[in-house]
Amino acid sequence: MSQIRPAVTLLVFFTLLTGIAYPALVTGIAQAVMPWQANGSLIVGGDGQVIGSELVGQPFDEPGYFWSRPSATSAFPYDAAASSGSNLGPTSAALADAIHARVEALHASDPRNDAPIPVDLVTASASGLDPDITPAAAFYQVARVARVRGLSEAQVHDLVASHVQARVLGVLGEPHVDVLRLNLALDRLTPLSPS
Repeated sequence: MSQIRPAVTLLVFFTLLTGIAYPALVTGIAQAVMPWQANGSLIVGGDGQVIGSELVGQPFDEPGYFWSRPSATSAFPYDAAASSGSNLGPTSAALADAIHARVEALHASDPRNDAPIPVDLVTASASGLDPDITPAAAFYQVARVARVRGLSEAQVHDLVASHVQARVLGVLGEPHVDVLRLNLALDRLTPLSPS
């Protein structure tokens, strides 16, 4: 009994400290210092509806939009609750088949484009939720998007160039393009007529 009482006391103390007090403190500080990030970096449309998050990709497969990096989540594409990579190795036949299907889809959507396909358009990220693509992947899609939208390639190229985000402090990370923000800017430039 002399050992059980201190053990239970410590269990209750640390449960209150690490299970309630610490999370409440961190949540309070986050809400006070950076509320937008603490609430999921949500992008809200003009009508007040949440369109998406700056941190989680979305599926775009219409030819008039820039396509995101493929998602590796199994149940629903870009499902943050099921974040994971595919865990398929470089010799996996399933991975090769998936990449081949994605290459075929890109060729079918823009048969005139014979440029090399950037790898991030056919492979999923480790999380399966990447909201960004490389500038090369965005520029690869310019001709298709311009043709479908009835815009000049120069207009769409300039739009992509204006959405390329540089490395943080010039050295951290890689240049990238947020696909959701780029597609929202594209819709503001010229809405996609319903098909």
